[in-house]
Amino acid sequence: MKRTSLFWIVAVVITLVSLVYQRVTGPTYPVSGSAHLNGKAIAYTLNRSYDGPDNAPVQVKTDDQSITGTLFWKRYKTDDPWTQIPLAFVNGTLKGELPHQPVAGKLMYRVELQQGDQHVNLSGNEAVVIRFRNPVPIWVIIPHVFAMFGAFLFSARAGLEFFNKEPKFKNFIYTTLGFLILGGFMLGPLMQYFSFNLWWTGWPFGTDLTDNKTAVAFLAWVVAAIALSKAKNAKYWALGASIVMIVVYLIPHSLLGSELDYTKLDKQNTKTVSPQ
Repeated sequence: MKRTSLFWIVAVVITLVSLVYQRVTGPTYPVSGSAHLNGKAIAYTLNRSYDGPDNAPVQVKTDDQSITGTLFWKRYKTDDPWTQIPLAFVNGTLKGELPHQPVAGKLMYRVELQQGDQHVNLSGNEAVVIRFRNPVPIWVIIPHVFAMFGAFLFSARAGLEFFNKEPKFKNFIYTTLGFLILGGFMLGPLMQYFSFNLWWTGWPFGTDLTDNKTAVAFLAWVVAAIALSKAKNAKYWALGASIVMIVVYLIPHSLLGSELDYTKLDKQNTKTVSPQ
């Protein structure tokens, strides 16, 4: 097998691994597992993101009417008391709802199941945090994901080019930059706008690591592109940019993303209430 073909295979494998990693990490991926109640295993999936216009459903399939459930919830980062709602048993499934929140609003919640004198919290000692957002059109999501992982693919391939006897970085670097511009600075803000009514939530306007890490990766590849004509050892700059890209993609997606401040919201609501 030619070295070039091997490099492409390795780059594709690294990209696919990164894709899976991004899919299963981060604060928006559902919490799933299996809890045991009186010797019976109960599988569950608890959502951490909801884009519907209605209340967010919470469902646990038990197929056992003797098992009851209670949903506890409160607004995230508030001193609100916990609200308790009994789950309804419908066709073998315990069902409940979390009240719909404004865009970027978050709720903490947990589900407790009980059978006789035995009970179990599905998420253990930690509450699950769910964030509410607006839906994003599929015509934005698909090209955004394609562009961002296209950028990662060519970034990985550029890094592997370092090990060629006569490395040629130009096409790889500019293709990586092209995908980053399309996915990160054109479609990325569009994703943010549809989801949270904001175009950019990274520095200097916010702390969204998804936006910030995109900017860092872009700057790294801009430096690598400049180094092609300015630096004596441009290959080290390309390798460095490729490593930066990998580090960036190791940061879970949507970490420190848009978040509604309920304290400010409550103050605004108080001001709009007319005095009695």
